Amino acid sequence: MLIMKNLCFLFIFSLIVLSGCAGSHGKNEKNQESYIFDEGMVWNTQFHITYRGDENLRDSIRKVLDEVGHSLSVFDSTSLVSKVNHCDSTPVNCDFIRVYEMSRRINKISGGMFDPTLSPLITAWGFGPGHKATSDTVRLDSLLRIVGLDKTTLRAGYIVKDLPNIQFNFSAIAKGYGCDRVAEELKKNKVNDFLVEIGGEIVASGKNPRGDKWKISIDRPVYSNSDIIHESQVVIEFTDMGLATSGNYRNYHGNGSQRYGHTISPITGRPLQTDVLSATVLATTSMEADALATAFMAMGSPKSKETARELDLPVLLICSDTVWASERFKELISTN
Repeated sequence: MLIMKNLCFLFIFSLIVLSGCAGSHGKNEKNQESYIFDEGMVWNTQFHITYRGDENLRDSIRKVLDEVGHSLSVFDSTSLVSKVNHCDSTPVNCDFIRVYEMSRRINKISGGMFDPTLSPLITAWGFGPGHKATSDTVRLDSLLRIVGLDKTTLRAGYIVKDLPNIQFNFSAIAKGYGCDRVAEELKKNKVNDFLVEIGGEIVASGKNPRGDKWKISIDRPVYSNSDIIHESQVVIEFTDMGLATSGNYRNYHGNGSQRYGHTISPITGRPLQTDVLSATVLATTSMEADALATAFMAMGSPKSKETARELDLPVLLICSDTVWASERFKELISTN
C-alpha cells in the first residue's frame, strides 16, 4: 500500500491536558519525581516526548533520531536507504534490517498491499522528495515493473535487488520505528515511564504524570483545505504498546473533485480510495502498528477487520458509512 502518511493524526492530549504535565518538568501528588518534556522537528514533522527521570536525555534522544534518519530517510540524499536505492547490492545496518524484515512480514499479512518499494510511484504522484507530481505518472505500467518487495532479498547483511532501479521508501514505517528506537534508548537509561510521539505515531510505557495509563484522543477524519482541524472520535487509555493512525484526509493533492490521497495501489499504481477513511492500530511495537495502519487503509474494511481479528489486535476503523472497533480496542476506551 503506500507510504507517506502521518501528519499529526492524533491530538496528543496526554502531553498537556489528560496527563497533567505542565512545562518541561512537572510534579504531582501521586508521583513526586520529575517528568521531562521534550519536543522538536525531525524528518519534516514534529515530535513530542514525555518521560520520568532526573536526567535530561535530550542529547541521547537526538542522537538516536539522527541515526534512524541517516539510515531510513529518503529525504536525505546521503542516507543508507538513498544509497541502497542507487546500487544493486548494498550492505545495510541493523536499523535497515529491522525495518526491512517487518516490512516483509506486513507485506505478507496484507497480501502485498503494504509495499515499501513503491518509491517511484510515490514520487510520481508528488508524495516523495520534492513533493511535486512528475511526468512519470503517464508511464505507470513501466513503474509497476520495478515495484515489488518480493523482488528484493536480504543476504548476509546485503540488500540484493532483482532489478537495479528498484527503490525503497520506508515513510509508512520509519516514524513508528523511530518511536521504538527512542523508547529503547529511554529504557537503556532506566526510564520506564514515558510517551514518545513522532508525527502521530506513538509508543507508551509505564504511567503518566498522574500515575495512570496514558490517554490519547484519536481524531475523527475531517477534510480541510487550510487549517488542521482536531475533532475527537474517541479517547483511549493504554500503556506498554505502540500506536499509529493512518488516513488520507490530511495528506493529499489536488482540489475539489480531483483530490487524491497518498495511499498508492501496488496493483494499479494509482492513488487508492477504499471505504476506510482512518485506521488506528495498537501493537507490541509502534513500527508494527505504523505499517499495519497503512496496510488497512489500502485493504479496505472487510479484509482489515478479518486481519485484525486474526492478529487479535486493538484496531479502530473509521469508514465512510460506519465506525468499527475490535473487541480489544473497545477494552481501551476511556470512560472518564
